[in-house]
Amino acid sequence: MSCKKILGAAALSLCASVASAAYPDRELNGVIMWGAGGATDVVARSLNPHAEAVLGKKIVLVNRAGGTGAISTNFVMNAPADGYTILYGAENPQLHQVLSLADFGYEKFTPVNILGRGVAVIVVKADAPWNTIKDFVEDAKKRPGKLKMGSTGPGGLPHTVGSMLNSVTKFQVISVPFDGEGPGMTALMGGHVDMMPVGVGAAAENIKAGRVKALVVIDGESMSLAGQANIPPITRDYPEFGRYLPWGPFYGVFVRRDTPADVTATLVKAFKTAGDNPQFVQLMKDRGNVMMNISGAEADAFLKKWQSVTTWVLQDVGATKASPDKFGIPKP
Repeated sequence: MSCKKILGAAALSLCASVASAAYPDRELNGVIMWGAGGATDVVARSLNPHAEAVLGKKIVLVNRAGGTGAISTNFVMNAPADGYTILYGAENPQLHQVLSLADFGYEKFTPVNILGRGVAVIVVKADAPWNTIKDFVEDAKKRPGKLKMGSTGPGGLPHTVGSMLNSVTKFQVISVPFDGEGPGMTALMGGHVDMMPVGVGAAAENIKAGRVKALVVIDGESMSLAGQANIPPITRDYPEFGRYLPWGPFYGVFVRRDTPADVTATLVKAFKTAGDNPQFVQLMKDRGNVMMNISGAEADAFLKKWQSVTTWVLQDVGATKASPDKFGIPKP
């Protein structure tokens, strides 16, 4: 009997349960928060085939960059909460409220999986005249407003790292926004910007190919990548930066929090299995990421802690438009 012909609340509930039990019975839509070639895009497209194999259905990927992640989160929030539209996102929505980019963050989403976290590096073109971050900063101080920094907009990784660095050593650069780390890296290699903070994952292949060089890793320890050994930690030249560490981007899969529980559980199981795939684990390792593969309460706790630390860092350097207090975000 068709659900449309059954009357009564109990019958409608039964119909919904039957529909959920068949999930997924068609292809899904996967919305990638950033543009092609960036770290989030690479992680999503590498993970996707393994999740499709578990679900038995295709996940059609589309990049919806813009608004430092607000375009994609709004798109998913306006789609039905049925598990057929999923978000491949990064850390940025946790800053949207304090930067007045959107009135919600990941509290409106269930973290199907927090796949892993990364560290950031500050890169310049391979033939650039600077060999350390201090070289670049001192040059920027001598020529205020002359050097250009690639950015992904307010609240993006470059903006956050730039704010942190500017809090320990004042300098002035022109921020040039792009729809993701991929387009920003292309502009850097083309000489349109002078430097850019990015996730290691977005820089690794270009470092390996000798197209860019990393001046520093945003961490307390040095890092070696294929093509460049012993990238120094930011704390070597600026020990005060240590108060912000460890810090870095993260990558996850999300659905609306009001998605049916059994549908969410199916996705959690599928992406847990996909995250354990040896090929994906190796890719994450090769790109300098730390595997996490967590969901549920553990993932929610991670999101809240990251939001607390980062929003209050931005508040302390005057980079927010509204205090974290306003949104009930506790101090770390």
